[in-house]
Amino acid sequence: MSDRHAMHQTGNPFLTAPVGRLFLSNALPMAVVMSMGGILNVVDGIFVGRFIGPDALAAVGLAFPVVMVLTALSTLIGGGMSSLLARHLGAGQRAAAERVFVGAHGLALAIAAALVAVALTIGAGSVEHMAVGNGSVAAMVRTYLEILILGAPVQFALGLHADALRNEGRAGLIAILSVMVNVFNVAANWLGIVVLGLGIAGSAVGTIAAQALGLALLIMVRARNPRLLPLASLRRNNWLVGWSEIIRLGLPLCLGFIGMALVATTVVVVLRESAGARYDVLVAAYGVVTRILGLAFLPQMAVALATQSITGNNAGAGRHDRAQAALRVALGTAFLWCLGMAAAVLVAGPWVGAIFSKDQAVAEAVATILRPMMFFYAFSGPVLVLALHFQALGQPARTAVLTLVKPWFLTPVLVLVAATAFGSRAIWFAFPAADAMLLMLATAMIRNARRRSAVHATEERT
Repeated sequence: MSDRHAMHQTGNPFLTAPVGRLFLSNALPMAVVMSMGGILNVVDGIFVGRFIGPDALAAVGLAFPVVMVLTALSTLIGGGMSSLLARHLGAGQRAAAERVFVGAHGLALAIAAALVAVALTIGAGSVEHMAVGNGSVAAMVRTYLEILILGAPVQFALGLHADALRNEGRAGLIAILSVMVNVFNVAANWLGIVVLGLGIAGSAVGTIAAQALGLALLIMVRARNPRLLPLASLRRNNWLVGWSEIIRLGLPLCLGFIGMALVATTVVVVLRESAGARYDVLVAAYGVVTRILGLAFLPQMAVALATQSITGNNAGAGRHDRAQAALRVALGTAFLWCLGMAAAVLVAGPWVGAIFSKDQAVAEAVATILRPMMFFYAFSGPVLVLALHFQALGQPARTAVLTLVKPWFLTPVLVLVAATAFGSRAIWFAFPAADAMLLMLATAMIRNARRRSAVHATEERT
């Protein structure tokens, strides 16, 4: 081992701690923090389904693509800013970091204003079209989305302030505040829906109120700590600079969430054309399914992010043996998590739907949808882990294949083909078919990577 690598090992726990313990210490905290958002969505879904009714669940299901777009745009701003901000802070370029921080605020307001304009011009007509003449559902979708879109500046500001603090070395504080805000969000939604009887508006208002609280806490932290980027920089810098660079760097992170919205939109459109009288029931059930799978996805993402950190540090130090060992642990962990989730859903499917809705038809539809979706679900987590492993190795093309092919191509196409050939009952089999195809693609990529590694090792020995 070179002196440079030994020097790195002395001060970097990623290079010295036992791999198993290292993986656990990185994956567990992230899993806890990320799962809070998933738990919030599940609890909110229970409030909506149990205390408002199946029409409200259908409304939330119809609104899901727009909610994912809001999340994607928040990731676009915060993720693009983070890439620039971290490098400027690392280089000691505080003035440049302030300009990026302020420019992200301007971009957030511009995107929020564009969203409001779109909602006011074409939003109502789009909602009526997706609701297929159901005035009650359409009204709830409009109310829900109007509140969320009007609150988009708060959501975007919260995201970019959290990302800024994380890049300034305050990740632990972000984790604590995240738990606090999500607990407040659950309480606010319960107050709005159950106690005040605001209906679906109570869910949206509770979400925005929690985000506003989180933003206020982050601003308070920044105002009281002189070592952080000062709030005064918002007055002395141009809000219109750096947008193109932020967008360019944040776009890859954004596309994955847009792909989820594309899949959800495709499913809703196909159901509208093929489900007939069962449309409202199936949309409500699909809304429940998205919340359940969202909760199951977040721990997978935590495992993948831990893998990314461990792989990147060790590959940079030339310790590919440790990177491979951590990858094996992560693949096994992700596989066991997904296998456990699939088994739990298959066993408890009929009861899961009943937790969300008193409507027996909706509860049965949830089980019907989840059952085929779980066929190859155990492999979805390992594929995600592998994607971020490749990303940490500096292989963005492989990462893009494993993260974007399924939501942008495989699943939408297979949903359309299944509905056209076999009707609405068959579209849920498109999801395991897409998982199986992506698994074959990932397997081929692994074999190709191993062949290249073997050739490279042979050349080195020669």
